[in-house]
Amino acid sequence: MTVAVLGLSFTSQSRAEEWKQWRGPDGNNHAAADADAPVRWDLERGENVVWKTAIPGRGHSTPIVVGEHIFLTTAVAEDETQRLMKCNRSDGRMVDNWMIHRGTLPDRIHSNNSYASPSAASDGQNVYVSFHTDDAIVVTSLSLDGKRNWQKKVADFRPSRFQFGYGASPILVDDLLIVAAEYDGADSCLAALDTRTGRIAWRVERPSNLNFATPIATTIGGQHMVLLSGADMINAYDPATGKELWRVDTATAAICGTVVWDDRRVLTSGGNPGSGTWCILGDGSSNNVQWENNVKCYEQSLLTIPNYVFAVADTGVAYCWRTMDGKQMWRSRLFGGGISASPVLVNNRIYVGSEEGKIFVFKASPDRFDLVAENNTGDSIFATPVPVDDRLLIRTGVGKGAQRQEYLIAVGVR
Repeated sequence: MTVAVLGLSFTSQSRAEEWKQWRGPDGNNHAAADADAPVRWDLERGENVVWKTAIPGRGHSTPIVVGEHIFLTTAVAEDETQRLMKCNRSDGRMVDNWMIHRGTLPDRIHSNNSYASPSAASDGQNVYVSFHTDDAIVVTSLSLDGKRNWQKKVADFRPSRFQFGYGASPILVDDLLIVAAEYDGADSCLAALDTRTGRIAWRVERPSNLNFATPIATTIGGQHMVLLSGADMINAYDPATGKELWRVDTATAAICGTVVWDDRRVLTSGGNPGSGTWCILGDGSSNNVQWENNVKCYEQSLLTIPNYVFAVADTGVAYCWRTMDGKQMWRSRLFGGGISASPVLVNNRIYVGSEEGKIFVFKASPDRFDLVAENNTGDSIFATPVPVDDRLLIRTGVGKGAQRQEYLIAVGVR
């Protein structure tokens, strides 16, 4: 089911925006500099709701936007399938729904996880999806029209201590697709696949340790690197070869969020068994933690702007710290707790969704906390909203239990 509201127009510049992988084109969860998004909307009354599309099954993956289309993974427990959907960017209409795997869902996962938690990635020519299926991490490459190019098993994935499932998204760096497959087994690794053939270009061992973090690529001090936290350390790897550039022994064993950075520093938050937020130098020149605190952002990532970092903790409290020294600029309670989606920056405003289905909007200001709006958006949100076309694409669930129905909605100022 798609409900569309017509009569909206795009500028040529906004139509050029794409969001082709987890955390967007720069890996920082920032919208384009000239982008905007609505501050308020009402799902029940349709206020500022451009379209609303019913999604079969369940998933926690974010949508990606490539050309004129949106791609989104989901899993349907009733027929034990893991799928990739293709929707129109303009009106949300589902145009294709491709089955990737059938009958190979994991026996057990965490109740707060899904069978389709990794987001897809695209280089503009093909779409790459990664699933925990048949006790392995398997990547599939498809054309934008759904033709299968190749499928590759990256690693076995049979967690023994905790059967919580999988959540790391694949990321593209040039012609390589980088995939984390970390668990408490001998096959735990970080690997890069050739996007043309699926051949494993490099593979590095990771500790036998259950970890859920997505790697991310950036450049700090002129050095290209892939960053990954977890297993009681933060690592930087050469994206072309997999060579370890540096490591800092810090953080904790299990991390779900993605590393963030500013011009000089790298930050992460989690986790289990220890919990907190840690900041280190981004060139690996010191094995010392620059600062840390005990604020835990387990599943959700942090968000940086120049000189400052924002967090919404598991407790539902929002924070702003100065990255130079960790000084707390402000803190304020947003909600009672329960958060999986990561904050996203649009037009100097931060949007963050709670597991209870509310999206809060507050200013990205270090001076003081300034709540702009609170929007009821269904009954549960686990996926991070995506900003394109002066809209937000939001994956939400309406209803509870067997009556729960997922939707992908686009909100925009009408």
